[in-house]
Amino acid sequence: MSIVVYGIPNCDTVKKARQWLAGRGVEHRFHDFRKDGVPGERLAAWVVELGWEALVNRRGTTWRKLDAADQQRVADAASARALMAREPSVIKRPVVEWGAATTVGFDPAAWDALAPR
Repeated sequence: MSIVVYGIPNCDTVKKARQWLAGRGVEHRFHDFRKDGVPGERLAAWVVELGWEALVNRRGTTWRKLDAADQQRVADAASARALMAREPSVIKRPVVEWGAATTVGFDPAAWDALAPR
C-alpha cells in the first residue's frame, strides 16, 4: 500500500500527522501543495469521495482572508474545486490517501484502523 500525505509542511496538523505516521513506522510520501501544486485529478477524486464541504477549510486564515463575494461564490463542487486549485491553503489538511480510502484532517483513532501494521 502506498500512503500519500498531501498538505503544507509548516501546518501544525500536518506536522502532527507526519509525526504520528513516523512514530508507528508507517512509510509514506509527502506531497507539498506549495511546491508541487494540487494535482487536479486527485482533487476531483477527493471531491467525489469526500464531498467538497469536507475539503474546504472555512475556519482557516486563507478562507477568512477571502472577501465575502469570493466566499459566497463557493456554493457547489465546481466552484469549490476552482477555489482549492487556485488557493491550496484553503484545503483542510492533511488529505491522506491510504490506498483504498482517503481521509481529511488528523484523527488518530480513525487512522489506527487504516494504518498498516
